Amino acid sequence: MTQLLHAIEESVATLRELTGLEEPLDRATKMILACLTSGHKLLVCGNGGSASDATHLATEFLCRFREDRRPYPAISLTANGELMTAVCNDYGADEIFARQVWGLAEPGDLLIAFTTSGKSKNVLRALEEAGRKGVESICFLGRDGGFTRGVATLDLIVSGNNTARIQEGHQILFHALCEMVEEKLPKS
Repeated sequence: MTQLLHAIEESVATLRELTGLEEPLDRATKMILACLTSGHKLLVCGNGGSASDATHLATEFLCRFREDRRPYPAISLTANGELMTAVCNDYGADEIFARQVWGLAEPGDLLIAFTTSGKSKNVLRALEEAGRKGVESICFLGRDGGFTRGVATLDLIVSGNNTARIQEGHQILFHALCEMVEEKLPKS
């Protein structure tokens, strides 16, 4: 079996398991709709490669996903290198997202976080800070959810041990989430 065929077969197997996440994905859709239609914002973060997923998801709401519509407020907490390095220097890497949540989040906002291992201390701290501020959260997790499982208001867990397959699963989930939310959002 070629490496490409093996990767495709692994990916398909991972994606088939996502069907068990239909109910939590519906709940996530309702959470995002409630946030955005009540004039609040999404704060999105992720560690490592998941930082790209966080910025990608924020872009889908602030720009558009499929249809031309008004922009909705979504801030990627991974997009400001100057701030992140200052927080790392002054407070430590575990605080890079928590500090932003503390400064930006208000009740009614929603934190969306990504960690394929479930063991990213900076993501855990962001979720804890959101909880302290009374802000709901959704966490895209991998493997068994790690020590982050159960900290967010809602977990979406893609099981397995291969980081690439987990990230592919996260991307399918958040694209489906974007479709589900966008079809119900006011266009103007």
